[in-house]
Amino acid sequence: MKHVAFSRLEGTAAAPPSKSLTQRAAAAAFLCRGETKILNASLCDDAGHAFRLIADMGATVDYSGAGRGEKRIGVRGGKPSGASRVNCGESGLCLRMFAPVLALFSGPVTLEAEGSLRLRPADMMEKPLVDLGARARTTCGCPPVTVSGTLRGGRTEVDGSVSSQFLSGLLLALPLAERDSEIAVRGLKSRAYVEMTMDVVRAFGGVLESDPELTIFRMAGRQAYQAGAFQVEGDWSAAAALLVAGAVAGRVEVTGLDPRSRQPDRAVLAALETAGAFVQVSPDRVVCQKSAPRPFEFDVGECPDLFPVLAALAACGEGTSLIQGTERLRHKESARDRSVQREFAKIGIDVSLDEGVARIRGGRIRGGRADSRGDHRIAMALAAAGLSSAEGIDIIGPECVSKSYPGFFRDLARLGGKIS
Repeated sequence: MKHVAFSRLEGTAAAPPSKSLTQRAAAAAFLCRGETKILNASLCDDAGHAFRLIADMGATVDYSGAGRGEKRIGVRGGKPSGASRVNCGESGLCLRMFAPVLALFSGPVTLEAEGSLRLRPADMMEKPLVDLGARARTTCGCPPVTVSGTLRGGRTEVDGSVSSQFLSGLLLALPLAERDSEIAVRGLKSRAYVEMTMDVVRAFGGVLESDPELTIFRMAGRQAYQAGAFQVEGDWSAAAALLVAGAVAGRVEVTGLDPRSRQPDRAVLAALETAGAFVQVSPDRVVCQKSAPRPFEFDVGECPDLFPVLAALAACGEGTSLIQGTERLRHKESARDRSVQREFAKIGIDVSLDEGVARIRGGRIRGGRADSRGDHRIAMALAAAGLSSAEGIDIIGPECVSKSYPGFFRDLARLGGKIS
């Protein structure tokens, strides 16, 4: 347990590397013949599961450059090992992205899951993989997932309304299938994450095309990825927690952020400005400073990971803020909308939920004891709220931040956060 007390922040922190881009790069590097150097690679739990998975499947993963401040990891693709089981931990991206990637090989291989990921939907993968020549078997629509046969390419339709992660896996895998492919997508959410995947495919020499609405994707088969160097940018999802901390408790500068990034959580900048924070954006850094907080409205439909920290932001200002697009949060680590509602109630903040809209009544944060529920985003949101609380907040299960940002509490303390 960690206690976060009322604090005044002032200082600079580096954004951690993007775990989403690191995992995508790991998948592409696994499919290369030569050695790829992933620069500024994330060392969080989710990225670690991706690297261990490809190592179990036959890739050589060199961590020798990861401990000298460079965060450089080498990956040499190789002949698949024939492993029959791999562990995705609690990473939904790892599970859904690697299922089609591993289906390129004859299998069978079972992708196992831990914690809440065992209850998250995976059945959207079954029919498309069959359409494309492989087979997939879930457990009552959830992990573990067993893939077998060989992904040969062809035509299929994908439901993108719950998650775009499986689509990302298909986009990475199908250029290497033996036949040309076409994917029709309905109800796509998290469009920006799909665009990030397309950027990774192209960075490794792959060719694919889509219509402007991202409803049709086409790619030739029998392509080959080219090994090389891939630079991972800073993680806007994790940095959002630091920027919100600055907005509620002082002044924080976060370096290593690309304001032109495709990452959807870059939208935190618009939310902060709408909430009255002072925001200054430079080519590689962002400053966020507390100003006159005000209630705000924001839609997290395309950036659901922002919901917990924006709820903390709303809690610190007088008035009622409306956050829309929360219906997708039921499939996150902890049924995230309900978890925020219950845990914020324990610290004196009322959150009401109604048909995809959260209403947060801000004002005085009393403080108290609240549970992260094993959700890294909720743990960081509770910490941000604690900085502006009367009594401080005891956070149960703070270690879950290692899923995306292992150094979060260390960095918050260096900025002036009173953490014990």
